Amino acid sequence: MDLIKKLTGKNPSEYEVVARNLVNNSDVELFAKLVKQDDFLFDFIKNNVAKRIQNACTKDNYRNLLSFLEFYSASYDTMIATVLHSFGGETLFIELKELFFNGTESQQAYAVKYFTLVPEIARELLPQIREAAKSEFEPLSMNSIELLSLLKDEVSKSEALENLNSDDEFIQYDAVKFLVNYQAKDALDKIVEVMKKSSLSENIASEISYLIPLEELIEKDIDMASLVLCYIINAIPDIISPSAICDYNLYEVFEKIPLTSSTAVLLRLAKDKFEELLSNDEYLFDCDKNTKDEVKGVNELLKRFNSHKLKSLFYDELFDGSDFVFFAIDYVDEVEELETLLDSENQTLILKVLTVLKERSQLRDEHKKLALGNITSEDIKQIVEVL
Repeated sequence: MDLIKKLTGKNPSEYEVVARNLVNNSDVELFAKLVKQDDFLFDFIKNNVAKRIQNACTKDNYRNLLSFLEFYSASYDTMIATVLHSFGGETLFIELKELFFNGTESQQAYAVKYFTLVPEIARELLPQIREAAKSEFEPLSMNSIELLSLLKDEVSKSEALENLNSDDEFIQYDAVKFLVNYQAKDALDKIVEVMKKSSLSENIASEISYLIPLEELIEKDIDMASLVLCYIINAIPDIISPSAICDYNLYEVFEKIPLTSSTAVLLRLAKDKFEELLSNDEYLFDCDKNTKDEVKGVNELLKRFNSHKLKSLFYDELFDGSDFVFFAIDYVDEVEELETLLDSENQTLILKVLTVLKERSQLRDEHKKLALGNITSEDIKQIVEVL
């Protein structure tokens, strides 16, 4: 039988032997094959494998793990770092410091993970760690940011906060990812403001949930939480995998969320999204049974919300300054309600209204004339002209 199957299987008499041989023999080839399987194994299986390898490590063989550092896996980096620290303590610092300076990106990422267990000793590397946090190799970058957070490095944090003000949206997004991994909860409000204006809103929203749990965000600010969730829902399945629905605990979130004008918009948006996910097998084709069951469960929950009740609430968000107006417009039937928004100071909002009217075959020349009177952007004017 394939050794990977034995290692990931349920038979202790098989996986214990394979795990011991893997470590005792420094079986780099088998570990490399294991890492290649990362995308095809469920998290609970990888967690089991990590425990099995860790249990096979002793004071006599733990150094054999060093030969595996050429092959990076986020599924096993914590286990490897823990083993190295448990048996080798701080004595391995010099050796891993050498790998950090002269090793491959994979070796560097593992080394920094080890440093997170001895942060005060690693403080001497602070300038180099700051630089590693900017690496394009994400494991190295993320592990370095984790270490900077443990060291409470205000220099790198301040730089990320400043980058939130950049005119380059990708620099902003990198700053968001830094602050989230740094666990800079005090940056939440600034991150949300960036999210509102960015074309990468969905990506940023998906990061925010790792900075503060959605349930906690709802307790803190229901409107802010609703907006973050609107973008998260919008991002499924193109940007965010449907499997993340379980990570976000959306069933519990929707089950307990209070009804307000902002949550009404969110729930209406979610109702459509989950119906769409279940309408086409392709959306959930690669998902496990747990994810499919969760999607079905959330869909059934959302059906319980009365659509007319939701609609009566989200009309309160149909005004120029609402963070939810762009979402609410899609669910407004009355032309008169949409017409009032053609006097908006937000030219993008005006274009959105005209587009919705066009899609419903309700766009008239008077609408375009009124809109053009309030539009100064030549680019938007050209789009309106051809609607």
